[in-house]
Amino acid sequence: MPRPRLIFMGSADFSVPVLDALIKAGHEIIAVYSQPPRPAGRGQREKPSAVHAFAHQKGLDVRNPETFDEVDEQAAFRALFEARGDNGADGAVVVAYGLKLPKAVIDAPRLGCLNVHASLLPRWRGAAPIQRAILEGDTVTGVSIMRIDEGMDTGPVLLARKVPITADTTAETLHDELAALGAGMMVEALAGLEAGTLEPVPQSADGVTHAGKLNRADGRIDWHRPAVELERQVRALNPWPGVWVEHGGERIKVLAAAVEEGAAGGGAAGMLPGTLIDGALGVATGDGVLRLSRVQRAGRDPQDAEAFILGYPMPAGTRLE
Repeated sequence: MPRPRLIFMGSADFSVPVLDALIKAGHEIIAVYSQPPRPAGRGQREKPSAVHAFAHQKGLDVRNPETFDEVDEQAAFRALFEARGDNGADGAVVVAYGLKLPKAVIDAPRLGCLNVHASLLPRWRGAAPIQRAILEGDTVTGVSIMRIDEGMDTGPVLLARKVPITADTTAETLHDELAALGAGMMVEALAGLEAGTLEPVPQSADGVTHAGKLNRADGRIDWHRPAVELERQVRALNPWPGVWVEHGGERIKVLAAAVEEGAAGGGAAGMLPGTLIDGALGVATGDGVLRLSRVQRAGRDPQDAEAFILGYPMPAGTRLE
């Protein structure tokens, strides 16, 4: 049985392993849709998305509409599926694309628009499921292969697989694990749909949570929160938007941290939250002590705590804003 011909729609790094897996599985990629190149770096030169760059290397046709609101853009998309025989596409795979798809686009493919979503739906619908799962202390997450409808990640699910979240899980490691898992699952889902052995299952109305989009302000540490929550914040929000504190008017990034075992709660022995309890970057919080183990000053390389305090001493009693 020939494999379905596809349109791929994606922009982020998370999308690339899925496109790569589809190509290796023998799917013909008729066209790739990705967000337009954006200014990036100090020179603000236009840079193509990760998917655009990868697709270009593979010699694929790349299209960069700003939006699908225009009727002409919707018609051009539908035309890719209306051409039958050896030329028409059968389905669309959408992974971290970043543009809202109107009904005219969603309804065009025979197999539908299929999405790799980095959570166990209906938990963590939305833009930042990986980060939100770690922030909230979830012990398990996973990947859902969903058929897109007009809602926000509300479509029926074809496949779902679980992945544990441990005390060492970071957004970066979980991102890579889920991307690799989702790539294989999408190949499996397409085969099941084409063979008629896989049926989409409506999502439960129970357990719905929303993973709102992150911004830079989410990275600011509030020392009045418990140390366990702040440690999760560090694991969840690096490398973006990053976690940071201020001292002497300078912003310092916190790249790694750990909860101090056995430390006193309630502001650590009466110290105000945000106060260093020693000269080794142990910080009193609203409940317990957070030990900063890797930090970075603006314009400097990341440093382990031992190296950092040699060049930037912070004695006990120092307040971090």
